Amino acid sequence: MESGKGRFFHKTQNGSSLEEINNTVPIPQDAGFWRKLLAYSGPGALVAVGYMDPGNWVTSIAGGAQFGYLLLSVILISSLIAMLLQSMSAKLGIVTGMDLAQVTRLKTGKKWGFALWMITELAIMATDIAEVIGSAVALNLLFNIPLLVGVFITVLDVFLLLILARFGFRKIEAIVVTLIATILVVFLYEVIIAQPNVAQMLGGFIPRTEIVFNDGALFIALGIVGATVMPHNLYLHSSIVQARQYDRGDRKSLKEAVKFATIDSNIQLTVAFVVNCLLLILGASLFFGYSGSLDTLGQLYRALNDSSIVGAIASPVLSVLFAVALLASGQNSTITGTLSGQIIMEGFIHMKMPMWARRMITRLVAIIPVVVCILVFGSTESVVEKLLIYSQVFLSVALPFSIIPLTLFTSDEKLMGEFKNKLWVVILAWVTSVVLTILNIWLIITTFQ
Repeated sequence: MESGKGRFFHKTQNGSSLEEINNTVPIPQDAGFWRKLLAYSGPGALVAVGYMDPGNWVTSIAGGAQFGYLLLSVILISSLIAMLLQSMSAKLGIVTGMDLAQVTRLKTGKKWGFALWMITELAIMATDIAEVIGSAVALNLLFNIPLLVGVFITVLDVFLLLILARFGFRKIEAIVVTLIATILVVFLYEVIIAQPNVAQMLGGFIPRTEIVFNDGALFIALGIVGATVMPHNLYLHSSIVQARQYDRGDRKSLKEAVKFATIDSNIQLTVAFVVNCLLLILGASLFFGYSGSLDTLGQLYRALNDSSIVGAIASPVLSVLFAVALLASGQNSTITGTLSGQIIMEGFIHMKMPMWARRMITRLVAIIPVVVCILVFGSTESVVEKLLIYSQVFLSVALPFSIIPLTLFTSDEKLMGEFKNKLWVVILAWVTSVVLTILNIWLIITTFQ
């Protein structure tokens, strides 16, 4: 399709992004708003998974335990940033017909494309490490399976996506939505049982200057913001939105696809926002004022069943539900991590690999540092979860290499035509890019200090 300035839709040397699912989900043509929204819904759920990663759980609950409801405003701001960046990612994929990795390779060439692939590939592996640790800890808490054995059991996750892929992409989206709903229901139930102070909770969404002037609050706040946007999510979203069968050559159809993809993304990220709020509210309502340590997922699990900490509501049910939600989160991340890895490999270096081989290699590479860590330093949860923290730090290193290209490309009129970012979006995107980059550098320095 031609516009006054040039083509909207572009072809790449290595074909469509995720060819096996690209343009496979039908869209009703003469349907109302709600039917069309339902048809476009799904990609946002896969993206939202990254915002409920186990790596963020301890930070959010610890933030509530130490500072009450103060940092709810930080979660709100982080979620708004996520909505902005993910909407840009979806728009890039729909309008250009390429994912972020393909566009980056097209604009940078083979040499830089390979370098950026290496950085992003390591970020995918870091994400996979978090999945391995989260799932292994959950198996340990639920079934008393040793952490080392649990790590090897996670290799079986490799076959999960392979099985689901046989039923079509729409079924994968449905499974992810079900797992997200499980996490949401678990924490909603636990928060209701905890009976938070509603007035203080609502007041927590108002930003306060004391966050900036309190070193402890500032550190956790920066941890929440800095770890919110995962680089693999931006590549993932720009690809999976293309699964829908909108008319690639029609301006009106592209405009409609962008609109519904953005609505879907914002709805699902709102769910992720609610889950993250529930985590912090749980920490504030149950553990605020508690002087003991809540630095690991295992400590949180045991605290929920300790009446000396949480009072009369302590129960094995609360602990088990917490571990079930943790396991659901790990399985969700397995699905999105596999897809993201395939997108960046095909997009950056034009290398195609069978899904089972891609998944097996990524998972085996991910479990190596976890296994080494356990064998050298012991199988205590504190040792293993320190590795989880360091994996999140590497994601911070990789983040600018995805946010900055995304901002550049979606603001490029030659590439995007009339769909390029409006001026206010450009300003917000660059402010966000600069601030997140600075925050992540600060997090890296303070973590290693």
